[in-house]
Order: sequence, then structure tokens, then C-alpha cells
Amino acid sequence: MQQYFEVRWHGRGGQGAKTAALLFGEAAMETGKYIQAFPEYGPERTGAPVKAYNRLSDGPIRIHTQVTDPDVVVVLDASLLESINVTEGLKKGGAILVNTQEKAEVIKKKLGVTDAKVAVVDATKIAVEILKRNVPNTVMLGAMVKVTGALEWDSALASIEAKLSEKFRGRKEIIEGNVKAIKKAYDEVEVA
Repeated sequence: MQQYFEVRWHGRGGQGAKTAALLFGEAAMETGKYIQAFPEYGPERTGAPVKAYNRLSDGPIRIHTQVTDPDVVVVLDASLLESINVTEGLKKGGAILVNTQEKAEVIKKKLGVTDAKVAVVDATKIAVEILKRNVPNTVMLGAMVKVTGALEWDSALASIEAKLSEKFRGRKEIIEGNVKAIKKAYDEVEVA
């Protein structure tokens, strides 16, 4: 049976969960991985809970379903911890990464996680400080790469920077700001 590395992203409409999943997937694809990166569609509106997914593999991916048993869960908005079971299906030995001001041990206890890593980074603070906007999605990519080790740091950062350069062509301050924010999250993520 083929092995997959699977990620489930939780966020709110407008926070960029879909974009983060796409950037992570494209970075993985450039390392030779087969990838899937897709959102779960529902009532899309700003502020509504949304999910996005990644599936990575060394060979062709032949399943096309939601990720129900993720290796990693990324939570872009800590308020979702109160209303959604973000740990549902999380694999033993997996990781959950939360955008929060709280310490990793506090989140670990709050979620009742005993058999997975819990990591935290204040991506909102980093985004507002560097990007001047509350858009934590790209910031979380830096923390995710460090916590999971799923991608090699330098190649992942180069790929993300290249994709941002395409998307924000001619807007150097946005590209440089995102790269700086990603690096800061990589440096500041705390794991329990």
C-alpha cells in the first residue's frame, strides 16, 4: 500500500488556507514529490470555517478524497479550537500546528493531545508586524516546514519565494515581507 504524507488546514474564509496548501504543494512538487492540494468547498464567506488539504507521495496519487487521517493539522485561527475538533483523525506521532499566543504546553493540554507533537507560533503577530495585515497563511508555512521536516528548508523557501514572485510580480515589498515573515515563524515556532 502506498504511503502518503497528508495535511489538513483549518482556517476561516479570507485567511488563505487554500493558498497556503497550494504553496506547500507546489514546493513539494519541485522536490519531485507527487502532490495534491485542494480546498473543501462549502459556504465560502469571509470568516466562515474552511478546510484545505495536501497529500504528498513519492509515486502517483490515485485517491481523490478528503484527508481524514492527517499526519499534520495546521490551524490558522485559534478560535476554531473552541468549535471544531481539529485533532480528529490525527495520526499517532503526527503534529498539530496552531497560530496562537499561547504556549505549546497549554494548547497540548487544552486539546488533550498525548501522542502527537503540538507546535505554536504567533503567526498573526508576525503577519501584522511585517506584512501590516492579518494574513497568517504564508507565515505558518515557515513553522510547518520546521515542525514537520517534510521539505528541505532552503528549497522550500526558494520555491515559495518564486511562487510569490509570480503572484505579486513587481510588488517587491510584498514578496520580501512574506519571505521575512516565513523565516521569522521558522525561528520562533515552539514545540511541546
